[in-house]
Amino acid sequence: MNQGVEWTLHVLLTLAWIDDDEPVRVNQLATGHDLPPAYLNKQLQALVRAEILESLPGARGGFRLARPASTITLMDVVTAIEGAQEAFRCTEIRQRGTGADLPSHVFDAPCAISASMRRAELAWRRELAGQTIADLRDEVESHAPAVRRVTRRAYGRPVD
Repeated sequence: MNQGVEWTLHVLLTLAWIDDDEPVRVNQLATGHDLPPAYLNKQLQALVRAEILESLPGARGGFRLARPASTITLMDVVTAIEGAQEAFRCTEIRQRGTGADLPSHVFDAPCAISASMRRAELAWRRELAGQTIADLRDEVESHAPAVRRVTRRAYGRPVD
């Protein structure tokens, strides 16, 4: 998984803490996380295409959540950044090398390695699909209760 997933999750948390209609410029988000703006923008555009973020043009434009944090799953983010393809792709190595001499009926059953990897990936996907940005926000706040206030202040938002 590339760093874009981690970066965008941090940005989504920031936007969830800001939680207002005022968009945040990519340069502000990049500075706030010490990230390169051009590359972060590319990742954020992927979230726009996935309808996770809205991009507003103009001098006061920027990014904001397109929907409530409680409806954005971690799997939504991973899929937007990494794509929907499976992480493991069986290439039937078992049928090459020494396996090439085995009778073909030996390969009628699914590859045990492929089946194990698919079960693991399914569990991983289920876990990510079951956790939202709001859940992540709540977990972070349970360890660092001041983070919302600090984030809002850092982005020039009123602290309530």
